[in-house]
Amino acid sequence: MARIRVGDAEEDVVTREEWPLEKAREALKEETIAVLGYGVQGPGQALNLRDNGFRVIVGQRKGSGSWDRAVADGWVEGETLFEIGEAARRGTVLQYLLSDAGQIACWEEVKARLTPGKCLYFSHGFGVTYRELTGIIPPADVDVVLVAPKGSGLSLRRLFVQGKGVNSSYGVFRDATGRARERAISLGIGVGSAFLFETDFQREVWSDLTGERGILMGAIAGLFEAQFAVLRKNGHSPSEAFNETVEELTQSLMPLVAENGMDWMYRNCSTTAQRGALDWRHRFREAVTPLFDELYESVKTGEEARIVIETCGRDDYRERLGEELDEMANSELWRAGKTLRELRP
Repeated sequence: MARIRVGDAEEDVVTREEWPLEKAREALKEETIAVLGYGVQGPGQALNLRDNGFRVIVGQRKGSGSWDRAVADGWVEGETLFEIGEAARRGTVLQYLLSDAGQIACWEEVKARLTPGKCLYFSHGFGVTYRELTGIIPPADVDVVLVAPKGSGLSLRRLFVQGKGVNSSYGVFRDATGRARERAISLGIGVGSAFLFETDFQREVWSDLTGERGILMGAIAGLFEAQFAVLRKNGHSPSEAFNETVEELTQSLMPLVAENGMDWMYRNCSTTAQRGALDWRHRFREAVTPLFDELYESVKTGEEARIVIETCGRDDYRERLGEELDEMANSELWRAGKTLRELRP
């Protein structure tokens, strides 16, 4: 484990150099990894593990679209593809990658297959952290670990195919066998992590829910909508408003930030852009900090978890979700985006 200075603190990180793939395969050579759920994270993690030489099976409800996707990806019914309960019975490591609502619904079925010595793996701390709401209370005689890639399952797979990787956090909730940490890190390397930094289930879910509702998705979507609306209100065309709001950010500036940092990007733009951005960033920070404080408190108290469980458990949730997403897709902002993306060479 390497100890490095990150910002103002020192952190322990695990790199591929000190924990190479060969070490991970050796640590898990006797394990059968059952990936339960083939929706968001499942495909990327399962395929990466398979391609890295681990023994992997998939558990998914037969007849679902995700089952068909698994078949299309080369998983074979009765050999490497099973119903969730059967995959959980066969696996020694159960990667519980169903949605948070799906984990609650299937918990009793999976729990019954958690015999002593097995490893229960999560990529999100939600179910265990909010166990009073979810009912997900792991047995005392199994390892409970976390590996949370800091990116979508799609990105995890794409970068793996390119020979790259995303950063992941890892944590141990319970070490029943004395091997929990070894299992967690080996699985993290196996799914294609670039490096691993340590966390715990609670910190992971608090930061993750804040990020999703904040800068990663909720805040950025709201900022897009606000700026686009102001430009349109002041007579700018949809093309101009979209390009100045979304296209330049996502296609030009954010890749530079990802490669070199925000300060580097500032140093390599016009002096007019530099001055305005340096001045206005303080006002935006001051304006949104109270909102982030409110958001974090809602996550910390479990209010956000309660909303997720209550809302996503409704029978008409998918229908309502479709209506909300259709409303976004049909807004002028994203209709303009669809047209302009088709013009890219």
